[in-house]
Order: sequence, then C-alpha cells, then structure tokens
Amino acid sequence: MPRIETVAELRTLYGAPVEAALVKVADHLTAEYQVLIANSPFAALATAGPDGLDCSPRGDRGAVVHVRNERLLVLPDRRGNNRTDSLENILHDQRVALLFLIPGSGTTLRVNGQAYLETDAALCAEFAVEGAAPRCLIMISVAAVYFQCARAIVRSDLWNPARHVAPACLPTPGQILATMSALGIDGDDYDRRWPARAQASLW
Repeated sequence: MPRIETVAELRTLYGAPVEAALVKVADHLTAEYQVLIANSPFAALATAGPDGLDCSPRGDRGAVVHVRNERLLVLPDRRGNNRTDSLENILHDQRVALLFLIPGSGTTLRVNGQAYLETDAALCAEFAVEGAAPRCLIMISVAAVYFQCARAIVRSDLWNPARHVAPACLPTPGQILATMSALGIDGDDYDRRWPARAQASLW
C-alpha cells in the first residue's frame, strides 16, 4: 500500500474540509464552549517532552477544568501516582492539548494552548475538595478551541450501558503489576486493597 508522504497527497485523498469544520475554531472560550467545559467531568491532557508524548486522564467532581476567563483555564492537579509525567513535560514544553468528554453527550471539545504550573496557596485553596487543595494548578492559555462532531461517540456507542465490558473479561491492575514485576508484587493483595486506598486518596 503506498505511503502518504506529503500534505498535497493527503489533501488529494481526503479533499478540503467542509466550512463547518473551519468556522467552529475560536482563539478564545466562547459562551457556548464555556458551557461545554463546565459540564465536562473528564478530560484527556496531552503533553510533549524530551522523552516523547504523553496523554493523561483527568477527572473531577463536577467540572474537571475551570474557566478563569475567556482565554485562561485552570486544571487542578489532583492526587495520583506521583509520576508527574505531564507536569515534567510542561516544564520542558508548554504546549498542551485537552479533549473533554461529557457523559451522555456525543459532542466533545478540543483545546490547544500553552501551560504553566502555579502553586500560589490562596489560588490552590479555591479548588480544594473535602478540605484537600491540589498541590499545583495547571494554568492553560487558550490558543484554539473547537467542538468535535459526535461520529466517534456514535460509532463506539460509548455511553450505552449494554455495551459496557464485563470486568471479568479484563486483566486487573493487580494482575498486570504481578506480571510486570515477575510476581514481586502480590496482585491479589493489590486488587483487594485498591478500592479503599483510592477512596481515601481521591483529593
């Protein structure tokens, strides 16, 4: 199969984008785009660093990302595994991208911009949940924002409970860790303890 090597070849194959795909792009957060963000409890954060690319899931109670103004977003960095892959990448390369998901909606939202890390105590305290403030905030200056049509969600039937995968069909985190550690980690013990540990360290 021939490889595509140039943009011209790509455009010959796909043709020009339709008008709606172009006019939907804004360089700021319009009122409609702010509503989508306010109703998105989950987003994927993409970053780039010296070791390559990273895409990290982010979720929160209510909105996962907060609108500061029409050009600035705030993403509280909630507790996790302390790998800090995304944060380290931002220190090397400020370019970031976000993909927002709204449960039950086919419309997704994409944001591209530049980010920096903020640790001001008063500002972090504004985003405390159950008394726990994030250790830092990811401040994102918006360069481009636009909605994505629902085809991907429709094709995947993502929100249909009848299509949910039974947990028994999937390897558990403990099983994966046991394999990766050559049984140095007790997978059954990890799986047994994880729900309570996670619940105690969400924020």
